[in-house]
Amino acid sequence: MFKNSKLIILIIILIIAAFFRLYNIADLPPGLYPDEAMNGNNALEAISKLPSLEGFKIFYPENNGREGLFMNIQAVFLKILMPFFGDSPEPWMLRLPSAIFGILTVLGVYFLSKELFNKNVALLSSFFLATSFWHINFSRIGFRAIMAPFFLVWAVYFLLVSFKKTSSLNSKFYILNSIIGGLFFGLGFYSYIAYRVMPLLIAVIFFYYFYQNREFAKKLWAAISIYVIAAFIAALPIGIYFLKNPADFFGRTIQISVGVSQSPIKDLAINAVKTLGMFNFIGDGNWRHNIANAPELFPVVGILFIIGIIITVKSLIQNSKIKNQNDNSKLENETNLNLGFWTLFSWFILAMLPVVISNEGIPHALRSILLIPPAVIFAGVGGVWLIEKIKNQKSKIKITIQNSKVLNFATYTLLFVIIVLFVFQAYYAYFIQWGKNSNVQGAFAADYVQIGKELNALPKELPKYVLVQAGGVNVRGIPMPAQTVMFITDTFTFEKQIAKNIFYVLPDKFNQIPKNAYTVVIK
Repeated sequence: MFKNSKLIILIIILIIAAFFRLYNIADLPPGLYPDEAMNGNNALEAISKLPSLEGFKIFYPENNGREGLFMNIQAVFLKILMPFFGDSPEPWMLRLPSAIFGILTVLGVYFLSKELFNKNVALLSSFFLATSFWHINFSRIGFRAIMAPFFLVWAVYFLLVSFKKTSSLNSKFYILNSIIGGLFFGLGFYSYIAYRVMPLLIAVIFFYYFYQNREFAKKLWAAISIYVIAAFIAALPIGIYFLKNPADFFGRTIQISVGVSQSPIKDLAINAVKTLGMFNFIGDGNWRHNIANAPELFPVVGILFIIGIIITVKSLIQNSKIKNQNDNSKLENETNLNLGFWTLFSWFILAMLPVVISNEGIPHALRSILLIPPAVIFAGVGGVWLIEKIKNQKSKIKITIQNSKVLNFATYTLLFVIIVLFVFQAYYAYFIQWGKNSNVQGAFAADYVQIGKELNALPKELPKYVLVQAGGVNVRGIPMPAQTVMFITDTFTFEKQIAKNIFYVLPDKFNQIPKNAYTVVIK
């Protein structure tokens, strides 16, 4: 193998990741789910007020409330892209930021896994993420949740690098890494509700690292202090907003919590079992999130995921025994490995909490999105362990030089076949098994997009009325399903509706529609 083989493999993995997240993004997913359209309409309204920035909000309270960073990023993409496409908004423009966040998360998992373990685990973990249907799917939907794993992966990576550099007597780079990591971590609070539990993960990593490296206590305290200050500064605007609007902070969390159920302990236990079972047995049944009820992990990855968890638990128990025996030489060798295991295990448990305490749609692939990075890294650990086992068996067999060459050729051929298998299954799962299923059309309101395109094709002077019979959360007096048509026709604001002669009417006003008007119905 040549010198830069691992770098070349990483580049190939990133190309694979980019392909699955960008290929045919204009047509798949089909349609535009109203939640995505709501984001887009807020973004369109924001850019309509430029050069003033008053339309760009820290928090958008409509549709149960959403942190504003993602919508503001979408607004920038719309502003840049729309002039090249006739000034018309398209669904893929809202989804392109998700794809970019998804690709960069694959890269982040590589660097994080390398920091926690080694390059082999890093390459496997990032490859598993690159070909994960779970992650590919949400990297192609305009939901803000895709930012959560991106920010957390990079935040933890820079934290670990910062801690490592504190052991260098002359290095000041730990300060820079602490600042960068803290900014990433703070920005994560603009991503998704489930992220809010993650300060506990940072605390676990810090106290473990501090306990093992107390000789660098002064620099470690400096590093974590700088990290926290940077995170605080980044999160301060949304923190101030929530202090002024506490109801928006709790919002939907209280509505769907197990705390409001009649048997919270029982529901908590059932939710935990269902969430753990979604990796290898029964996954999310929502076609928007998954191939309905299919396991969230490809079976091979699912098996390696279990192996990785077993290795983690076994290692932590064994290292605890070594510590009790005061075998310092062995303990020192296991310290860094232990940090990786503790980080993974803590991340996994903490990411499960927001899922199991909710009581809606369990198992829930979207709400579990922060479980994806530890899941693929666990699988990476399991995969490297399996490869090492196979290598050890190979080394025990006495073979001639000629047979060795044959065996090496067979090994690399098998490796190539496995890579092709993973890529093929990812392509088949997303673009064929899921993408061509008729249920996906309904899951993304494809018929509403068609209505919007039909309205766009009609003369501006013709009065056009959208009869909204569908129910949903009201946004400025109109139920949520209308958001899709509003985005496609760019008629979210009343001013745009007047300009384009398109109006939205509820059932109690149907009798007031002019006789010469063109009407369509949203059911």
